[in-house]
Amino acid sequence: MTDSIWGTKDVTSAKGKSDENFPVGSFLIAPRLRPYVHTYYNFARVADDMVDTTELTPAEKIARLRGMAAVIRGEITAPPRADAQTAVKLREVLLQTGVPLETATDLLEAFCMDAEKTRYESWDELLHYCKYSANPVGRFLLLLHGEAEETLAPSDALCSALQVVNHLQDVADDLKVLDRCYVPLPWLEEEGVCLDDLRLVRSKPGVRRVFDRMLDGVDALNRNARILPLLIRDRRMRLEAAVIVELCHILTARLRRQDPLLERVALTKMDGAKALFRALRYFPAAS
Repeated sequence: MTDSIWGTKDVTSAKGKSDENFPVGSFLIAPRLRPYVHTYYNFARVADDMVDTTELTPAEKIARLRGMAAVIRGEITAPPRADAQTAVKLREVLLQTGVPLETATDLLEAFCMDAEKTRYESWDELLHYCKYSANPVGRFLLLLHGEAEETLAPSDALCSALQVVNHLQDVADDLKVLDRCYVPLPWLEEEGVCLDDLRLVRSKPGVRRVFDRMLDGVDALNRNARILPLLIRDRRMRLEAAVIVELCHILTARLRRQDPLLERVALTKMDGAKALFRALRYFPAAS
C-alpha cells in the first residue's frame, strides 16, 4: 500500500529562495510565525518537485500528491521519508494554529492539475487554476496572522495576479522544459499565431498582443488587490502585503515593456527599495 502511493524514491530537489519572486518567510513576518511559514513553504516545494520531476509518470505524481493530502487530513500515516514528512509537519502546524487544512489540500489540487493538464482554453480556466495554485498561500498567511475574512478576496486577487505574472515570466521555459503552457490557446488563434510561436526567441506582434491581454487581466486583479493592506491589522503583515502589492505592479509594468521570450523579466534590488518606499503610504503619519 505504501509503495503504491509513495513509490521507492524521494524526488525532492533543492530549490532555493532565488527561484521565487517573493520569498516566503520574509523578515517582515513576525519571528514567532516564521517557522510555521517555512514549514508551509517546504511542503509546497516538495509537492512542486513531485509534479515537475521527469522520474515519475502522471499517475505516480498524482498518487503521491493524493497521499500528501490524505496525510494532511489525518487519513493515513506517512512513511519516515523526508518528502512525506513535510505533510506530517504541516498538519501539526495547521492543527496547532487553527488555519484550515484546505490551505494545504487546495494547493495539492493545483499540483494534481499540473500533473495531467498542460494547456488552457480560457482566462476563466486559468483563474480557476490560480484559485488552487496561488490563492491558498495568501489565505494561509493571513489566517496564520488571525486576519479577518474580509482580507481573503483581495488576497485572492493579489495571489492570482502574481501567479499569472509568474506564468508570463516563465512562458518560454515552461513550454521548453515541461511542455506546459498557461497562455489561453484561443487567444493565440484570434491573433493569428500558435503555440510554436512561443518557442521563438522574440515575440511576434500577435503574441505580444496576447501577453498584453493577459496583463490587462492582471491589472484588473491588481486593482482589486490594492485595498488589501488597508484591511490587515497586523502592522508587519500589512507592510509585507503592501510591498508585494507594489512589486506586482512594478513587475506587471515591466512585462509590458520587455519581451519574456527574449529574456526572463525579473525584479531588481532597486525594485524592492522602491516598493518598500511606496508601501509606506499605507502607514499615514500620526496627526
